[in-house]
Amino acid sequence: MTWIQMLLLIVVAYLAIALYIRKRGLFKEHVMFFGPILAIKTERVEFFDWFRKFAAPLRAYATLGVVMVVVVSVFMTLALILTVPQYLVHTPEPTGIYDPRNLLAIPGLNQAIPITAAVILGLLLTIVIHEFGHAILARIEDMRVRSMGLLIAVVPIGAFVEPDEEDVERARGMPKIRMFGAGITNNIVFGLLCFAVMFLLIGMATPLPIPLVQGVYQDYPAAEAGIQGYSVITEINGIPVKTQEEIAAIMEGTRPGDTVTLTAVKDGVESTCTLTLAEWPEVLGDDRDSGFMGVYYYSAPAVKERLDMIADLGLLAPLYLTIVPIDAFIQGNTMQLAILLADTPERMAWEEPFPLFWGLVHLLFWTGWFNLLVGMFNAIPIVPLDGGYMMKEGVERLFERLGWSQQYAQRVVASISGFVTVMLILLITMPLIGAAVRSVLAMG
Repeated sequence: MTWIQMLLLIVVAYLAIALYIRKRGLFKEHVMFFGPILAIKTERVEFFDWFRKFAAPLRAYATLGVVMVVVVSVFMTLALILTVPQYLVHTPEPTGIYDPRNLLAIPGLNQAIPITAAVILGLLLTIVIHEFGHAILARIEDMRVRSMGLLIAVVPIGAFVEPDEEDVERARGMPKIRMFGAGITNNIVFGLLCFAVMFLLIGMATPLPIPLVQGVYQDYPAAEAGIQGYSVITEINGIPVKTQEEIAAIMEGTRPGDTVTLTAVKDGVESTCTLTLAEWPEVLGDDRDSGFMGVYYYSAPAVKERLDMIADLGLLAPLYLTIVPIDAFIQGNTMQLAILLADTPERMAWEEPFPLFWGLVHLLFWTGWFNLLVGMFNAIPIVPLDGGYMMKEGVERLFERLGWSQQYAQRVVASISGFVTVMLILLITMPLIGAAVRSVLAMG
């Protein structure tokens, strides 16, 4: 089944269930529809009042968050302004990360986001953390919360809290800006915390130097003998081996044309084959005269060293890690960090400190990843994103203090929001437009 067929099947099932609920009028107090989007809501929101006892520290937290959001908003806007002209000059093909399906953060549809429990739970936590930020600061700033709920369009696409519109309209200045910025603040702070804890956990795992064959080179002895990726070599010429170094020591005494007997285990099944060794390929840059089997290994110690180097980047480490899913699932896992994202055979090359260790690592990664991306995206100064509403309130209050017409404030807000929106649309659509233009020219 192709990804398009799978998507269509899921969409049809969702629409059938939604239509049944709507036609039968089920759960009227808790279910409503916005077109094809199903909203599940509750008006039992007294929970948020509990946070009012911590008004002072939470208000200070939100104020610092506003500063952070402004910095992120400026960064994202500048990134758009600098990137779009590059796209106009060198328009990429709509493949890989530029594939239209990879523009949507839908697990299973986006090639960089697998459907796993860690992904789904991380996405839901991100949505809840964002919306709870708005609700808590609304109560801190004396704005009532009418309801809260979850938005579903095939998969959960968002959560919402519903502050009282009149209370929000009456709010002015920093109280209103803090409320709008609280969701972004929560996402970024929580995302950073998730990655910090993840690095601490990774430090507890012990990399093992086992001879885990990650892959084989085509047209070389191992491939011709049928050695499969993620096999563990256990013997060479009847000599037991437990590390890559032990294999290297044995292979140093061989020459091209020699034969070796290799025993390997995969998925609990042991197999033995005979290889006629080849010369080392020039492309590997190794001037060796020993024989070459044609395998390459997964090196957990090297991955651990790479992770330590990333951790040394400090606050830049989470930003660096945001590209890991793209590298792992679209660009060939050149960074060798797929183990952070999902269950992979590389787990056997690590000694886990406790049960479900990697499951927790995966949850922390995806929760941190989604939180950072959702927070940074929402900081873009476009109405109706949170960053846009913060920009709108800030501009209106500034014009009010200067005694300038609010009509001019609205024009400034519309101009900024419109300009950034155009930049974002161009960033998303240029690969498709470029492909269409190239196709028309080719036909001509």
